Amino acid sequence: MQRRQFLRVASLCLATTAIAKPAIAQSNPAIKWRLTSSFPKSLDTLYGASETIAKYVSEATDRQFEIEPFAAGEIVPGLNALDAVSNGTVEACHTAPYYYFGKDPTFALFCAVPFGLNTRQQNAWFYDGDGLKLMNEFCQKFNVYSLPAANSGCQMGGWFRKEVKEVADFKGLKFRIGGFAGLTIQKLGGVPQQIAAGDIYPALERGTIDAAEWVGPYDDEKLGLNKIAKYYYYPAWWEGSTANHLMINLGKWNELPKRYQTIVAGAAAYANAEALAKYDARNPAALRKLIAGGTELRPFSAPIMEACLKASNEVNTATAATNPDFKRVLESMQAFRNEEYFWWQVAEYGYDTFMIRSRGRG
Repeated sequence: MQRRQFLRVASLCLATTAIAKPAIAQSNPAIKWRLTSSFPKSLDTLYGASETIAKYVSEATDRQFEIEPFAAGEIVPGLNALDAVSNGTVEACHTAPYYYFGKDPTFALFCAVPFGLNTRQQNAWFYDGDGLKLMNEFCQKFNVYSLPAANSGCQMGGWFRKEVKEVADFKGLKFRIGGFAGLTIQKLGGVPQQIAAGDIYPALERGTIDAAEWVGPYDDEKLGLNKIAKYYYYPAWWEGSTANHLMINLGKWNELPKRYQTIVAGAAAYANAEALAKYDARNPAALRKLIAGGTELRPFSAPIMEACLKASNEVNTATAATNPDFKRVLESMQAFRNEEYFWWQVAEYGYDTFMIRSRGRG
């Protein structure tokens, strides 16, 4: 009797083992992806987000799921990253969606638009509002799945060879500016230029452009923009927050086991927070160094800000009138922004303004 019972238990164990091994193999398949970045390796904050994602995915899957990052230009030019993912040349990319506003201006709303959300508001809209849902409903049209992955925070207004004292100073100004905001610059009489990071310095040096914006002190110093232009303006009213994204070929995303999808989403979310932390920690020292080296810090005047807001609202209205996707996402974003500022003016703004005034008093 005991012998029969033992054999029955042993048989069950063997059967369980035989079933378990394929199940584990199915949930942990060996996968290798290529990821093309829109950024050069010299920008450790932005290109580094790709490395962070690859590292966490690899470690969380015991190296079963490997993602190999490539810098802009190694596989495709930085501004062609979305196309490479959409057509299956690579499985994923790390990029700024507003680079593709020419395909559809709705892309910009998930990245940065003039007078949009600030950083915490943008993250809240993605993670606890309708942002992620709206983004991936829209991105299906381009055969991609998208996740926020490396927010820069509020950016600087850029480097100018001459002072910008009034709105008329934008007329004829050849200005490197990313994405949809170029339409507002155009409305003010400027000539927007969308140029990849690695090409900004030579364009500014040769006089192909008169001014350029990138991100902020830490990155801008790495690009050497302070060596060519003297005046450093703030804030970037067109980028109160900038959400760079991990974009994945939709078919490849759907093929992933649910466990791998969860790991990728977690890695992207970590990269999103990590990039912002790096900028917040490193920008102060970089700004002090730039000022010590002769950079002249200038705020955009209130009249310029008001004129830019007016021009931006006109661009948004005209775009929404002809693009239902843009209209739907814009309305969601603006409603969320306005409700958030109801809260911001109560606590966040009051606290920050008091602490800024008080810091000199210890």
